[in-house]
Amino acid sequence: MDLNKADRIKKMRVPKVDEKLENRLPPGQVETKKFPILHEGEVPLYDMKKWSLSVEGLVGKRVEFSFEDIMKMPQTTVVRDIHCVTRWSRFDNAFEGVKFTDFLKHFNVDPKAKYVMVHADYDYTTNVPLQDLLRDDVILAHSFDGKPLTEKHGFPLRLIVPHLYFWKSAKWIRKFEFLEEDQPGFWEQNGFHMYGDPFKEERFSSDEFEMPEDEWKKKEYD
Repeated sequence: MDLNKADRIKKMRVPKVDEKLENRLPPGQVETKKFPILHEGEVPLYDMKKWSLSVEGLVGKRVEFSFEDIMKMPQTTVVRDIHCVTRWSRFDNAFEGVKFTDFLKHFNVDPKAKYVMVHADYDYTTNVPLQDLLRDDVILAHSFDGKPLTEKHGFPLRLIVPHLYFWKSAKWIRKFEFLEEDQPGFWEQNGFHMYGDPFKEERFSSDEFEMPEDEWKKKEYD
């Protein structure tokens, strides 16, 4: 994994926001119709008979779900804009899956739990306040625009947290760990912001870091 991304992306020219999109496009972002592919490490391939999603930490006891278990839960489609820290935004994305609030009904969470560490393959983590995951549009998504997610976009299951920068919407999720105290995940340990609000441009933990306006254009598309 590239541990120097936050350190190497300095001194850039910030793109101007179209006045017509000021209320929808966060500062420093560029709208794209494409869906760039960004991730660290290799794309995992699964034997779905062995795949599982677990819940640990402040939940009483560890709980494990198969993909079949997930598909038996109430299914919801949400249409939201998404914003990547590499400066691209994509409007009106339809993700289908299980609302996090519906997922929560299948286990007990200790009242002390205030944060969740999201674990994904391979060895990726990102932290999200539990309160943020309780929003009505946060889902465990298995489909995009009416079709199953591709491997490169997170098949079989990814988290969608549309109001935060898209690195928080982890692909290939495998575990939710409920915590009392906030802890940094992978990118948060390497210079990225602990929260990541696009409209406040909470990209980095320090003002010394910046993101080139064309960073996303260097990526693959699907």
